[in-house]
Amino acid sequence: MKFRPRMNKTIRLCAAILAAMGTVLTFGCADGNSLPPPSFATNTGPGLENAYRLDIGDKVKLSVFDEENISGEYEVNGRGNMAVPLIGEIPAKGRSLKELKRTLSARLANGYIKNPRISLDITNYRPIYVHGEVKSGGKFQYHNNLTFEDAVAMAGGYTYRAQKSYLILTRAGQRPVRLPLPASIPVLPGDNILISERFF
Repeated sequence: MKFRPRMNKTIRLCAAILAAMGTVLTFGCADGNSLPPPSFATNTGPGLENAYRLDIGDKVKLSVFDEENISGEYEVNGRGNMAVPLIGEIPAKGRSLKELKRTLSARLANGYIKNPRISLDITNYRPIYVHGEVKSGGKFQYHNNLTFEDAVAMAGGYTYRAQKSYLILTRAGQRPVRLPLPASIPVLPGDNILISERFF
């Protein structure tokens, strides 16, 4: 009878360890054994440019009223910057078009152009990647309202070994997740899509 408190404490400790292990197994698997968080349901279509954050490889069209030497198409380079005549490199990675426009206006107004009137548009989103059990995996051009079924079709379709009930999605700033098919969320620029092998 005198050992019961210690035994109860040991049982409680073991139960806590097992519960923690279960949490890790459920939520910590990097091979995609979890569903995507709500943040994956990001805007697409016309609303994408309002929510979209620029990254390396994106191309932006800059129009500055009455300044043809500055107006043009610029790419977010490997350093995450956009190099613009007169004002040099501007940090662009991780910024929305609205934030980038505000920075460009401030820099141009600082001794270069009085009251600059500018517009920004994304002309070329960074590509998506599809690989695994598809016929022609690789890098593909993103376009608005792209579905995961579209992405697989762009890669030549499934191989006969392909797992068609889910895919593994890696999105910028996120760990890989297993996404059931058909998916209710859109493909976004920069997505890395892996089609797994089906086990018979």
